[in-house]
Amino acid sequence: MDAPPELVLRAPGPELIALPWNEPLERWDETRVPLRDMEVGPSRHLVRFVEADGALWALKDMPERIARREYDVLRRLEHECLPAVRPAGLVNQPAHETAILVTRYLNGSWQYRRLFLRLPPNRPRHRARLFDAMISLLVELHRHGVFWGDCSLGNTLFTRDGQTLQAFLVDAETSEVHPDGLSDGQREHDVTILVENIAAGMIDLATSLERPPEMIPQLIDEATALPERYRELWDALHTSPVFAFGDRYRVEGAIRELNDLGFAVDEVSLLPVGDGRSRLHIAVGDRNYHSETLRRLTGVGVGEGQARILLGDLNAHRDWMQRRTGHPVTERAAARSWIDHCLDPGSARAHAALGGAGDAVQAYCDLLEVRWLLSERAGADVGNDAALAALGGHAPTDSAAKMAVADAPTGPLPRIPADDADER
Repeated sequence: MDAPPELVLRAPGPELIALPWNEPLERWDETRVPLRDMEVGPSRHLVRFVEADGALWALKDMPERIARREYDVLRRLEHECLPAVRPAGLVNQPAHETAILVTRYLNGSWQYRRLFLRLPPNRPRHRARLFDAMISLLVELHRHGVFWGDCSLGNTLFTRDGQTLQAFLVDAETSEVHPDGLSDGQREHDVTILVENIAAGMIDLATSLERPPEMIPQLIDEATALPERYRELWDALHTSPVFAFGDRYRVEGAIRELNDLGFAVDEVSLLPVGDGRSRLHIAVGDRNYHSETLRRLTGVGVGEGQARILLGDLNAHRDWMQRRTGHPVTERAAARSWIDHCLDPGSARAHAALGGAGDAVQAYCDLLEVRWLLSERAGADVGNDAALAALGGHAPTDSAAKMAVADAPTGPLPRIPADDADER
């Protein structure tokens, strides 16, 4: 008699438990199992998606040793609140000499191929957003002692966050967690892997989309510039400048620089080094400075990139209230008014203009960006109606709002509007 499977499920709903875990994943039949056809990039192993207990789950078939290793790494990443898919279970199938890793499907996410299939060709600004997200993810992993080992676009999922992208680690098969931190050599090795994989991924995509051959050198140049981006962000987080004790004003500047990058500051220390000088060390917390500020003022919980945009809109609304009344307006009063008169109605109208695709708050962030860009062109505020009309299909080609096409459900790709074709 075959040995029964060993189940470890962290979300033990009845439908998930009832799945045919005793059968190899490749034999699961969609007539008996609620399988869903989802986009998935190149993978060494079979990946399938199933709907159970009102949620969507990703299942990956792989050798038991590798599955346990990846499950443990993902548990550690979850504990550290790092951007990665969340592990939901591990099913060992000794009768078939394999195992199934179960992760939660990352709602609202997409792969890089989906984005670039839907955008006008050769838009360096969109690629720059994607690369910035990859660099930010790698720096966050390294800060917490995680060596990725196979950092690539294909092993990453992306979500929209204001005018930026948020990258999430998907594949942790080759990852290692070092509690004492990574050496410089380990970090540089990971960066080298990143450059090689991103260059290869973008060239492969350009070739499959039949882009002009002259794009290839440009893609290689963009990939080889990534180590400098990495070092700039790493140095900003880890620099320890030395200056005269009387120049303590520089502490405020260092904190402001980190806050502008989105990082909260946990602790500041000034340690004497002799000759009346001190070394500044700043303990950096999570990258949630703007999101926590917005939550404190309004109770609204959004991503860091969205919060940066929304705080700017909130501050502009507060200035408008003070000019209109001629009196100071408290942050709390401005926040209540902004939610009622700007955020809630603006999100509803922007979301409707996008056909209900994606997230309503993200749609409002897109509206604010499009309105600003159109106003810059016109030399005057164009108003919300013009911005809403543009948001529905004619957003400026290089704007972050143009990436809203990736939020649309999978299906026939939308036609590129004529004005975008003219800008190529």
